[in-house]
Amino acid sequence: MPKVKAHSLFTEFDIALFKSGKHYRLYEKFGAHIINLDGVLGTYFSVWAPSAKSVSVIGDFNYWSGDEHELHVRWDESGIWEGFIPHVPKGSAYKYKIYNANTNGITEKADPYARRCEHPPKTASIVWEDNYQWNDKDWLQKRKAHNALNAPYSVYELHLGSWKKRIEENRSLSYVELSEELVAYVKKMHFTHVELMPIMEFPYDPSWGYQITGYYAPTSRFGYPEEFKLLVDKLHENNIGIILDWVPSHFPEDLHGLGNFDGSCLYEHPDRRKGFHQDWKSLIFNYGRNEVKSFLISNAIFWLDQYHVDGLRVDAVTSMLFLDYSREEGQWEPNIYGGRENLEAITFLKELNEAVYLAFPDVQTIAEESTAFPMISKPTSMGGIGFGMKWMMGWMHDTLQYFKKEPVHRKHHQNELTFSTTYAFSENFMLPFSHDEVVYGKHSILGRLPGDEWQRFANLRVLYGYMFTHPGTKLLFQGAEFGQSEEWNFQTSLDWHLLQYDVHQGIQNLVKDLNLLYRNEPALYEKQFSHEGFEWLDYNDAENSIIVYMRKGELPKNDLIVICNMTPIPRKNYRIGLPRKGTLEEIFNSDSKPYHGTNQYKNSKIMVQEKSQQNRAHSALIIIPPLATIIMKYAIE
Repeated sequence: MPKVKAHSLFTEFDIALFKSGKHYRLYEKFGAHIINLDGVLGTYFSVWAPSAKSVSVIGDFNYWSGDEHELHVRWDESGIWEGFIPHVPKGSAYKYKIYNANTNGITEKADPYARRCEHPPKTASIVWEDNYQWNDKDWLQKRKAHNALNAPYSVYELHLGSWKKRIEENRSLSYVELSEELVAYVKKMHFTHVELMPIMEFPYDPSWGYQITGYYAPTSRFGYPEEFKLLVDKLHENNIGIILDWVPSHFPEDLHGLGNFDGSCLYEHPDRRKGFHQDWKSLIFNYGRNEVKSFLISNAIFWLDQYHVDGLRVDAVTSMLFLDYSREEGQWEPNIYGGRENLEAITFLKELNEAVYLAFPDVQTIAEESTAFPMISKPTSMGGIGFGMKWMMGWMHDTLQYFKKEPVHRKHHQNELTFSTTYAFSENFMLPFSHDEVVYGKHSILGRLPGDEWQRFANLRVLYGYMFTHPGTKLLFQGAEFGQSEEWNFQTSLDWHLLQYDVHQGIQNLVKDLNLLYRNEPALYEKQFSHEGFEWLDYNDAENSIIVYMRKGELPKNDLIVICNMTPIPRKNYRIGLPRKGTLEEIFNSDSKPYHGTNQYKNSKIMVQEKSQQNRAHSALIIIPPLATIIMKYAIE
């Protein structure tokens, strides 16, 4: 077997950028790259291991022997080991055998930059490249408008392994099958985007993908990297954006992963108070180390660049922001100013967002963040963290708490619904009913709602009507769109058989129509992050548990009036105050027949009267169905 030839893809400028934390395309240099060197085809390998005494490439091409192919260490003290091995083809399995100088120990590590990994429980990296021919040029040219903050943005979150299974074969759908079945379904439901729970390679199924070992490789569970590209391409062909869950907050201690990579705390923070998650039993990246920042930011750019994804939802941002996250007194150390903020992580997040939006100004980054930390979704130029959006966890919690209550008690909790508008415009909020809300004994969304079958489904309909008309973008987890009865189980398919029942089909019809309404009514999206796009008409009617508000866009003719009745009592002559005269038309009613409602309480055209109500000069009498959301619009005269 030929020995390793000295060769490098790195320039001195690459090294300077890497060491300063400013190299954001490291995947073009690190890892395994098939090249032709002096007329010989083979693979160039490079890995960062500054504490190593020596590094060898082991694989199925040398019987996993560490004696055959020892890499060369660079002269510039960058800690990079590299070299060219002739005749190592695409598809070869490999690892790095690292002899560390600290303990004279030996570890066998997967390649941090591998483009493909073996199917778990196997743990080797695979030499890979593809020449996938993208067909989404038109999408990339127009997606700026599709992803804009003043555009409809309705997300279908899913876990690829459990969305739908081939029951007879006891397996999940492949990327290729998903490119047909998932794409067709999301298009039919009128969602604007899908969000995939982490698809980067991970060893342990019960982690749902949140414990990543292969940051640069789509999981091999569902197929090849180019087949995942096909899925992305098909989504784009159908005008559907794709968001990936991305996890820069922690990583597992699996022996083949990033932990203790070269015998030292290379990627993780060496201080366990900053470097170990007690809740998740995982390691925390060292955000103050420049090379680690380059690794992570390059990874974010990689998925946007190589896989054409349209956004990143950044997991567990709260755990990154605070040094005392899930820690008791004495388990954390204050920052240099005596505060609890993790200054290094905050700097990293700002640099991440700056790099992403500089390279891809037409995508979005979305923070999962649950505190009142200020300006998460404001530009760094304004002193913000720089995300495009932030999950509105307070709204989610308060809303679900309210809807759990029997309608007879809701009059005492009106403020749980109305409070959100006091802070709704402090950030660019996304309203999330995510996977976290349907596990660990919380029940499904439907399963936590009170009453008999009719009331539970009517509650779900009014809830979704309220959600889609509340300011902010939207997210629903798989199964919520048809009223999944049971909690989510990552090991089993969604209960698609429920769609044979009218009540579940009604919920699916409702969500489909709400998505369409959201896309077609500018008042619901043009000013969704501005107080100018929302106005209360009545939030004081706690006795009847009714709220009335307006959604407003750029043009007054597009204004919508939303009325939500949170009790099972219909109101047949309910007077609402209105801003001007005209004629109202009902454009949505969650109690309608297609949604399996009663279909008994509808409004035909209603003349607005010059009669004062709620301190407004005009008003109208309307019919409000039980446990329902209705939407009215001024008719064009």
